[in-house]
Amino acid sequence: MQENPDPKDAESIYDGPSKSQLKRDSHALQELGKKLVALPAEKLNTLPLPERLLIEIAEAQRIRSHEGKRRQMQLIGKIMRDVDGAAIQKAIDGWEGKSAEETAHFHRLERQRQQLIDNDDVLTAYLQEHPTVDAQQLRTLIRNVRKEQAAQPPRPPKYFRELFQLLKQQHTDTGESDDE
Repeated sequence: MQENPDPKDAESIYDGPSKSQLKRDSHALQELGKKLVALPAEKLNTLPLPERLLIEIAEAQRIRSHEGKRRQMQLIGKIMRDVDGAAIQKAIDGWEGKSAEETAHFHRLERQRQQLIDNDDVLTAYLQEHPTVDAQQLRTLIRNVRKEQAAQPPRPPKYFRELFQLLKQQHTDTGESDDE
């Protein structure tokens, strides 16, 4: 005769995700699928997506019927179970500017730009740390930014933006780390 297993022992044996967690994961994949359907084809092609998923996304973009689109989205969610959703979400977040790392990086560049505009000593130190940067171009941009900001009425921030782009380009060219 077989003994009835102790329910406490059965709970301690099972270590898989709960039914609620599986459902939350499924809904998250469907939401990610909705974001994919909203993307243009050129961005979709840059993502690591299987061919079948790309075909179904294109089909979902074509469907206009509410019920048909709903069923197609469920199919996309099902196919996405086999895809690395985290990598796709990270790429989409980067495009949407939601990446925390990217945002922090831009804030550091903005602070650096403002320090360069405000203080000539910071410019001297920056040029010593970055000998490859064109010092004349940097000095000219900073002078033009100061003129822009002092003008009455204020001019559009053309040189202000150019200075930011120069700093951003310098950062990517040298491959500097974001640590300060």
